[in-house]
Amino acid sequence: MEAHYPAHWEADVVLSDGGTAHLRPIRPGDADLLRAFYARLSPETIYFRFFGPRPRLSDKEVAWFTQVDYNDRVALIATIGQEMVGVVRYDRVKPEDHAEVAFLIEDAHQGRGLASVMMEHLRAAARERGIRTFVADVLPANHRMSGMFRQAGYTAQSQFEDGVVRMTLDLASTETSREVTAAREHRAEARSIQRLLTPTSVAVVGANREPGGIGQTVLRNLLGADFTGPVYPVHREVRAVAGVRAYKSVSAIDGDVDLAVVAVPAEGVLGVVEECARKGVRGLVVVSSGFGETGPEGRARQDDLVRLANANGMRVVGPNCLGIANTDPAIRLNATLAATLPGRGTVGFFSQSGALGTALLQRVAQRRMGISTFVSAGNRADVSGNDLLQYWEEDPATKVVLLYLESLGNPRKFTRLARRISRKKPIVAVKSQGVPTGHAAPVLGLPDTAISALFAQAGVIRVADLTQLFDVAQLLAYQPLPEGPRVGVVGNSDALALLAVDACVDAGLDPAEPVNLGARAGAAEFGKALADVLPTVDAAVVIYMPPVPGPSGEVAAELVRLQAETGKPVLATFEGKLGMPPELASIPSYPAPEEAVRALAHVVRHAQWRGRPAGTVPAVEADVAAAREIVAAALPGPEPDATRLLACYGIEVWPSVPVSSADEAVEAAERLGWPVVVKAADMDASRRAGTVRLGLAEPHALRQAYEDLAARLGPELAVQRMAPQPSVPTVVTAVQDRDFGAVVTFGLGEVAARLLGDQAYRLAPLTSEGAADLVRSVRSAPLLFGEYGYPPVAVGALEDLLVRVGLLVDALPEVARLELDPVLVGEAGIVVAGARAVVREAAWPRPDGGPRRL
Repeated sequence: MEAHYPAHWEADVVLSDGGTAHLRPIRPGDADLLRAFYARLSPETIYFRFFGPRPRLSDKEVAWFTQVDYNDRVALIATIGQEMVGVVRYDRVKPEDHAEVAFLIEDAHQGRGLASVMMEHLRAAARERGIRTFVADVLPANHRMSGMFRQAGYTAQSQFEDGVVRMTLDLASTETSREVTAAREHRAEARSIQRLLTPTSVAVVGANREPGGIGQTVLRNLLGADFTGPVYPVHREVRAVAGVRAYKSVSAIDGDVDLAVVAVPAEGVLGVVEECARKGVRGLVVVSSGFGETGPEGRARQDDLVRLANANGMRVVGPNCLGIANTDPAIRLNATLAATLPGRGTVGFFSQSGALGTALLQRVAQRRMGISTFVSAGNRADVSGNDLLQYWEEDPATKVVLLYLESLGNPRKFTRLARRISRKKPIVAVKSQGVPTGHAAPVLGLPDTAISALFAQAGVIRVADLTQLFDVAQLLAYQPLPEGPRVGVVGNSDALALLAVDACVDAGLDPAEPVNLGARAGAAEFGKALADVLPTVDAAVVIYMPPVPGPSGEVAAELVRLQAETGKPVLATFEGKLGMPPELASIPSYPAPEEAVRALAHVVRHAQWRGRPAGTVPAVEADVAAAREIVAAALPGPEPDATRLLACYGIEVWPSVPVSSADEAVEAAERLGWPVVVKAADMDASRRAGTVRLGLAEPHALRQAYEDLAARLGPELAVQRMAPQPSVPTVVTAVQDRDFGAVVTFGLGEVAARLLGDQAYRLAPLTSEGAADLVRSVRSAPLLFGEYGYPPVAVGALEDLLVRVGLLVDALPEVARLELDPVLVGEAGIVVAGARAVVREAAWPRPDGGPRRL
């Protein structure tokens, strides 16, 4: 009977040079593939693997290597196109959690990071099968293999004996191993995008003579941008397009082809991809429509497209996209359908929408705001915004990142990358609500307010619309970040200055007294006023709206001079102009001062986020193993003992005793200690007003309270010790979101706060700073800090609780929901008065966990 392996053991991966390969377990039918692979190996590679010459594999050896049980013996192979290029394997040995491991990479593909990514996948498979340690015998001269083991970041030991180095590798994740994996992922994905954006030659497949045709449009835009390499039109029936020699097929092209732009009907795209694979094309831009956006049949065609391209070493932009552009003078690439391309600048721009792409680029150009690179991903079947973030992080030509997002394919990875990159380069995003047909992403389960909060946690500036996207971008691209919220307003219109001040107050900024220079003010007056104001503020908004045309050039020159001298951000409403007027150089202009202030407020908040320390997740004493046992015992669910589970993380839940009579209530109170409360036994029911009686200090009062509640709710009630008063009721919840992973929610337990949905959200695990920020993010937070007649309470203890809850749900993805309600925060500490946990088998793999994959 043939053994089977889990489907997730197959994966497409990006290599360190930006190419791709397909990984999968070996199969008995791979015998000929293995023989052909082995025949291409050099004697040195064979010697390092087998410690001696072995010019060929016997039939018995081939059978042994290809027939495995996917448990005690596992082998993974890497393929590019129709060829095997690498194989890794383990064989279980004594003790049972150890396995011997061996690697074999084809010479032509050594140095591409293939062994390291295959190691990640083999390790993951081994851990699923109970393997905890790899053992490898390595010849001392095999520096590549020994280096790969040592650089993986796992705990490694080596021992030299009988001319061989025995290396032992503990497969448990470490902070170093996670950092190594992230760094390798970053380099590989960044390189894969660099290959797409810096081609030395481009083929346009489907370029014909039809005026306005998609292929011809892309071709003319490439030629119009003066692309620095050769451009090859491909069409089966014509000899030339736009005056350029055409080829009947990609294979017929004389020179190498780095990038192919595919503009043929959807039914013909797979055939073109096969041609490109044979030609050795390195990347694809598919502008053709008729894929995932059309329904299930198109989605299946889209999946086949990506699978075929990735398996042959190519990444895909699209399908159904506008194209890609690079304004670098050394490249001058406009492989898009947009004839108007902005000039050179420092903004990297990613748009999922192909239809909107042309309009977006026109708006950028109208503002005179340059870009570094542009990618329209369309259906985002392969290349995504996350890939572009990896590239732009290290791209010296990109200072600001703009994202127009319609869906998030891997939100956990997006927030991980954004938290890191936003510390160096601002990310501004428009996230529409809803997911268009064809996009490879589920609808997010969290409310939109939660998504905004999680973006903010990652340092992403989320704006409401495209106008705000460009308003914020032109400020970030051309002005420094403000050091604080203090804003000066200088203008020649009292009414507009007051509007600017009001906008500052509404946005949470701190406006200084506005300086009104009068309608006739010129360069001297503006220069003196701005020189006086700038030293006292963090940024300035200048309003120049003369009633009749005046010497605007001289005023502009003064603004530019003073901004350069002080190094502080200056924005303007300059004669109602929008964008980057030439006379203002690097000072952005907005049609109305309110728009300038709105953009400035976004940037101030981002600067404040950058100014806060990134923080670290605190180490707390926790019995993770015991917690896992509690969860495993409760599966398939739904509810484990929440009190025991939380105790594993140092969280005490005050006992609540179920009672069904007044006598039982009194007995429970005697055991717990007076005073007590009597309340609804059901956690959901106890949230309603009138379902709790507090401060019961003696039996008669408790009996009376029990009878009153029993008459309304029935006899099944609960008695609990009374928490110290005064205290503020709060609610702590954690859920496993399908897309973002573990999310912690905090809010106050007051009825009004619940009705108004006054909640804040953060990704788990929480840093100390993140927990503090979470508490302060709800509108009713002042009640915790001694305002409105409430006493100050132990916020520090509450923040510690949030950290522990975050650690628990991050470590245990089977905990689908965790509710602590209420958490009573008093002057000396907290009391968790109610808790409930829901567990289930992890319904999906963590989208940002495990070995690297596309």
